[in-house]
Amino acid sequence: MDFIQQIAERLRGLRDALDLEAGEMAAQCGISPTLLADYESGSRDIPVSFLHKISATYDVEMTALMFGSEPKMNSYFITRAGQGVKVERTGAYSYQDLAAGFQHRQMAPFLVTVEPSEAEGPLTLNTHEGHEFNYVVEGTLEITVAGKTNTLHPGDSIMFDARKPHGLRAAGGKAVKMLAIIS
Repeated sequence: MDFIQQIAERLRGLRDALDLEAGEMAAQCGISPTLLADYESGSRDIPVSFLHKISATYDVEMTALMFGSEPKMNSYFITRAGQGVKVERTGAYSYQDLAAGFQHRQMAPFLVTVEPSEAEGPLTLNTHEGHEFNYVVEGTLEITVAGKTNTLHPGDSIMFDARKPHGLRAAGGKAVKMLAIIS
């Protein structure tokens, strides 16, 4: 079973365990029942920001939703180089969770790889609660926040209100590696 299908199954299981109707969960999470149905069926990619929202709303560990296991550490958690839990969500993005073993997180740090795309035109925009911080490690990142597009290079960073529509893509035909922290 692919990664998105596994998360979809855990999402359905959580809703069943909480004895919630789909419409009720969708309303509590600020999405349409149709979008929730797409997430639960695995027919649509499930954004990390949505999993963060589910985690906060229902007091469940995001790591449990993503990977099916509960984090154990509450004082500190070390992730050695290259050892973060990898998440291959789509062909365009891959995530490495840098704190998967830490309980009750207030933020979610990821090493994100954004692959270049042949697609031109407008970016797919997302919104979610909280703030987001992105720091470019390698490559050139094109990021749009609240209708303004900026280009970031290695060493550049951006912090923004994640309720504003935002999207990103690799520029220059090369992959981008970046640190993304979602709160």
